[in-house]
Order: sequence, then structure tokens, then C-alpha cells
Amino acid sequence: MVRVSRHLIAGLLALALWPQQAMAQAYQCRIPQGPITLPIAQRDGPVRQTRVTGYTLALTWSPEFCRFRQDSARHARMCSGREGRFAFTVHGLWPEGAGGQWPQWCPARRQPSPQAAAGAMCMMPDAALIAHEWARHGSCMTSDPDTYLRVTGILWRSLRWPDFDRLSRHRGLTAGDVRQVFADANPHWEAEDVGLVLSNHGWLTEMRLCYGADFMPTACDARRFGPPDDTRVSIWRGL
Repeated sequence: MVRVSRHLIAGLLALALWPQQAMAQAYQCRIPQGPITLPIAQRDGPVRQTRVTGYTLALTWSPEFCRFRQDSARHARMCSGREGRFAFTVHGLWPEGAGGQWPQWCPARRQPSPQAAAGAMCMMPDAALIAHEWARHGSCMTSDPDTYLRVTGILWRSLRWPDFDRLSRHRGLTAGDVRQVFADANPHWEAEDVGLVLSNHGWLTEMRLCYGADFMPTACDARRFGPPDDTRVSIWRGL
């Protein structure tokens, strides 16, 4: 298992200084003023402590996720519109391992602090999701849950976002088009570093950004890359 070092965090902080438009992904989002109470995440798989060889930043396309969840109490913050409107949000930052085996559910003594959890609610607008992603994935990166959220936020804020509303109107849109448009907007990224997840009907549901152990973009393996470049893609705009 590889722990996130202070030296590596210092390098990541440089990423946060790049010009970016990340906050445009959360329109009029309100950071909660009171303390955030995180539930206890229930383990849903085996404990697996293996060497970390890279990372995946998994991003949910919120309009598609919320398409049939606008009235869901469970997802009210993300989908009701009362706490803001969201485009891409963070599903999680996942450590990867060799041979398709990733570390998960490492021993953890603490949860993220209420302050750190509240500060993350515009990139990850779900308290239960924050608790789960820390317990399952973040615990295998660092012993400090607030550091996990901090690193996730640094990566998130380093991204530049093309206009996905305009992209969704492109006739004959393919997975390769989506990858290339994102790569063109982001220095150091190539289309092969961008994985996609589509629904059974071809709607974009998630983006999987692939990083090496040094947190620099790297080519995705087949498991994370997803559909071939010539696959047709539809993007729900939430209108």
C-alpha cells in the first residue's frame, strides 16, 4: 500500500494553480453552514491491501444520474435543485493495483471531519457517498480522511471543462469525440487517458480519468477505458 506523502501533496498543489473552470460544474451550490454528520459506511466487499500503482478519478454526469431521481429523498441535495445544479460531480478517487486488483476497505480509525465533509459538498454532494468513498478507497491511500478529500479536491479543481451542453448537440457524437474534446481542454491529457461509462442505451453516465502513481495522467487500461472510440454517445442535458 502506498500512502500519499507531503511531498506528493505539494506537487499536487501546483495543479490547483492551473487556470480552471471546475466550479462551473456546481451552479449556485451552497456549502452547508452547519456540521455534516456522516453515516458509518457498511463494508460491501473483502478487505484487500495491495500495492497502489495508480489512481482513477471517477466523475458522475449528474443530469443523467438525476434523470429519474428528482423526487428522491436519498439524492435530494444532488437532484432536487434546491441546493444547486450540478454537471460533473466526483464519484470517488480510487487507488488502483496491479493485475486488475485494487486495494479497498483498509483499516480506518476516523471519518472525515465535519468541516472537511462540508467543504466537499459542492464536488461530492452526498454525505453517505463521502463516507463510503473514504472508507472503501481513501483508507488505502492515507490514514487521514481529510487528506483524502483534500487530494481529491486538488485533482478536481485542476480540471478544465469544455461545454458539454454544446457537445451534447453534436450530431453523430462518439466516445472518441468526448475523449478528444476533454483532452483538448486540459494540458497534459491525451484522449487515451479518458475512460467513459455509458448506460445500456448509450447515454453518458460517468467519466473515469486515469492517473499514474505520481498523479499525472496516464493511459487507461481496457477495464477503465470503456467503449471503443467509434461508439455512439448521447448526453442528457437535464432539460
